[in-house]
Amino acid sequence: MRAADHIVEMGPGPGVHGGEVVVQGTIADILKCKPSPTGQFLSGRRAIPTPKRRRTGNGHALIVRGARENNLKSIDVTFPLGTLIAITGASGSGKSTLVNEILYKVLWKALVDTRSLPGAHDAVEGLEHVRKVVNIDQSPIGRNSRSNPATYIGFYDTIRELFAAAPRSVERDYKPGRFSFNVKGGRCEECQGEGSITTQLYFMPDVEVTCGACKGARFNSETLEVMLRGKTIDDVLNMSVEEGVAFFASEPAIARKVQVLQDLGLGYLTLGQSSTTLSGGEAQRVKIATELSALQRARHTIYILDEPTTGLHLADVQRLLDSLNRLVDAGHTVLLIEHHLDVIKTADHVIDLGPEGGHAGGEVVATGTPEAIAACKASHTGRFLKPHLRG
Repeated sequence: MRAADHIVEMGPGPGVHGGEVVVQGTIADILKCKPSPTGQFLSGRRAIPTPKRRRTGNGHALIVRGARENNLKSIDVTFPLGTLIAITGASGSGKSTLVNEILYKVLWKALVDTRSLPGAHDAVEGLEHVRKVVNIDQSPIGRNSRSNPATYIGFYDTIRELFAAAPRSVERDYKPGRFSFNVKGGRCEECQGEGSITTQLYFMPDVEVTCGACKGARFNSETLEVMLRGKTIDDVLNMSVEEGVAFFASEPAIARKVQVLQDLGLGYLTLGQSSTTLSGGEAQRVKIATELSALQRARHTIYILDEPTTGLHLADVQRLLDSLNRLVDAGHTVLLIEHHLDVIKTADHVIDLGPEGGHAGGEVVATGTPEAIAACKASHTGRFLKPHLRG
C-alpha cells in the first residue's frame, strides 16, 4: 500500500457495514483520514500489540529428527506443546515441507490413518502427548449450496428442533426433518431446497436463476407458515450472524456458537449463507469457529494453519489472533506457517528456516522467542521483525 500511487479504501466494515468509499488518494491521504481503519493501522493509531509475556508451554514437545524431504538438510526441529508457534522463512525455505509433508502426515498416520505417507525423516518424538491434529486450511466448507455456517458448525439441528416444537408444528405433527432442505416433505421440490435452479449450457457458463416456485426461500409454503417468535425458517437462515446473536440469546446451545462467529469478525455473514459464496479466508474462520465451539481441554490438539492471514485486513488479523490464542489458552498447540510480521511478533516460539529459498534453504536459521529471532543477524525474518517488536 505504501508503494501504491493511488489507494481506494472500501468499507468501513465488512458485508452490510461496507460498500462505501471510505477514502481515496495517496498514502498521505489514507494516513490522515481518521475514519479509515487502514489509516488507523498504517499510522500507528491502532496496532496489534506485542504480548507482555510469552508462554513456555506444558513441558512437552514434538521433536522431528533428520527431516530431509525436498530441500530440508536433515534437520532436527523442536515444537514446544501448549504454545503458539510460528514457522517463518523465505518462500521455498522448506516451511510447508516440514509442517505439511512431515509433521502433519506423521501425526495423521499415528492418530487417524496408518496409510498416510510422511516425507523423508528419521523419527518424530513426543507423539504420545498429542490426541488430535486438525489442519485448518482455506478449502471450502462444503461443495454444494445447501452447506452453510449453521450446518457446518452444527447448530442448525437445534434450530430445526425449535421450529418443530413451535405450536403450529405440534398441531400439524411436523418433525425436525420438515425444516431441512436435504429431506423431502418440507423443502421446495421444484429446486430441491437449493433456492435456485441451474441450467447447464455446454461450451458456455451455467445459468442460475431464482426458483420461481419458492422465490428463493428453499421451503414450501406450508413449512413457511410455521413461526418461531415471528420468524419463519427462511427468515432465520437469512439473518446475519449479528442478528442471530440477539435472536438466540435465550438458547445457549445456539447462542454460544453464533457468538464465536461474531467474535471472529464474521458478523456480516448470514446463518444460511451458501458455502460456495464464502472466500477462502471466511471458510477458514468458520472452521476455527467450529473448533472454538467444541473445545475439549482433556484432548491435546495441534492446530495447523498455513498462512491464515492471506487477504485479511489488520483488523481481521487481530480477531484471528484473539481466537487462536483462545485455543492455546485452553491447553492446545497452534502451529502457523506465516510471513505476516504482526502475527510472528505475537508467537510464543518461532522456528525460522532458510536462510534463502530452494537449494539455499532447508536449514534452521534460528529458534526461540521473537526477540531471539530479531537478535539473530543471520535471520532475514529477524531483520524485518526487529522494528515491529518496538511497536
